[in-house]
Order: sequence, then C-alpha cells, then structure tokens
Amino acid sequence: MTYRQLWQRLVPVYGEGEAQAIARLIYEVRYGLTLSDLLMGRDSSVPQDELEQIAIRLERQEPVQYILGQADFYGRTFVVNEHVLIPRPETAELCQWIIATDATHILDIGTGSGCIAITLAAEMPEAEVTAWDISEEALKVAEENAKRTDVHVKFEQVDILHLPSSILHQTSAFDLIVSNPPYICNKERETMEANVLEHEPHTALFVPNDDPLLFYRAIAQYGQTALKEGGWLYFEINPLYAEPLREMLSKMSYHDIEIKEDQYGKRRMIRAKR
Repeated sequence: MTYRQLWQRLVPVYGEGEAQAIARLIYEVRYGLTLSDLLMGRDSSVPQDELEQIAIRLERQEPVQYILGQADFYGRTFVVNEHVLIPRPETAELCQWIIATDATHILDIGTGSGCIAITLAAEMPEAEVTAWDISEEALKVAEENAKRTDVHVKFEQVDILHLPSSILHQTSAFDLIVSNPPYICNKERETMEANVLEHEPHTALFVPNDDPLLFYRAIAQYGQTALKEGGWLYFEINPLYAEPLREMLSKMSYHDIEIKEDQYGKRRMIRAKR
C-alpha cells in the first residue's frame, strides 16, 4: 500500500482533503517520511502489515492522534491515549488568555493530558501550577508529558464533586483556577462525530441533561474560598450554556464576568473575578 493508496482508501470516510492530511501525518510521524520522500517513492519501505492495521483503525474513525500516540498543542507535542481528551485549538486560546495575566498560583481542574497546566507552567515560569484529575490513568499521561516538557506541575488525584475536607477548607490558596470540564449534555450525543463519541473518554465529555453546569458550579463554589480576593476563574465552555453560566457566576458574587469567542466565532471561554 502506497501513500496514494492509503489516502484514497480513506476518502470515503474523511473526504479527500482530510484523508490526504491524515495519510501524510502517518507517514511523517510514524515513519519519518516527508512529502518529498513520498513523491520520490520512498513509501515502499513502510512495513505493510503495520500500515494495514493503521488503515483499518482509521477506517473505524479512531482518531489519528491516538494511533500515533501524540498530539500537538501550543507548539509542543503531548502524549495522548484513550484515557485523555485530545487537546484542541480552542483550549490553546484559553491558555493564551491566561498567559497574559500575572497569576502566580494556578490550579487546573480536570487536567487530562496536562496540556493546560503544562503549557501554563512552561509559558509562565514564575507560576506555581497544581493540576487535579479524578482519573489515575489520565494523571499518568499528564506526568509523562510534564517530564517530556521539563516543567514542574504538582499533580493530584482529586474529584471536584467530592472534595476531602483537607482541600475543601483551603482558603486563598490560588489566584487563578482554570478548567475545561465535561460540558456536553448526553442529549447532544447524536450530533457528535463518531471519532469523538466512540473513542474519547466519556467521563471527560458528558454531563447529565438536567444539570449542564454541574462541574462549573462545583468549581465556582470551591473558588469562593480557595481563590484569593480578586482571583480569577477561567473556563472553557459549551456555547449553549454561556448565559446560564454567566448568570450563575453573578449570583455567586463573581464579577467582571467576560465571555470570549474562539477563532471560529463560538462563545467558548469565560472568566470571572472573585
């Protein structure tokens, strides 16, 4: 199977443009072959049995990032697997918003691959960054990414919905809390792409239909005591619930609330001051 044969095989699933991009990524990352190499016919050296297995996985719409075991985010390469969400460009925009601040004690809740916490630690070297996740497997991935990036992040296994008293009673511990929590309601499943729905971890994606702000509420409640006076909450959000979230934060006495659009024009981020 040549490069051309691979991407043509993927066209029925992904369309021509995306199929070509995915095939090029496979050859470049897994086999170290550039486009020039492919045009010169050097794709004939690729192990055919392995390539066939990769093609089958791609035809099943398994994300190419999981197949390669890595994803690019904010100019760095992160290890990813089925235990963590694949980092997305919108989340990089959230990081950019935070990097412009002067925060020195930061908490990332629901860190997953660690992409937010590690990016902030790398771009804000004076900051002390702590990161929580409920998943032991996700924390293993995040810790590996921190080592690879050569930054220090304090990782802890913590469930924001069931905080131990030792954490619950912390006061003024952080000047910024950030989270990209689960925010997709179960009723939205039927509109989602199969590569996300069938392969990415559901615990990091979904919330009950009757409580879409479940995690935002828990984090905001914790922030009422854990944030320093004048400290900030930063969230990635579901555009469908931007206004209910703004209203909830206002009722909880947060102020200077700002909703920000992502590069696609969707209301994707919010911040609020304690």
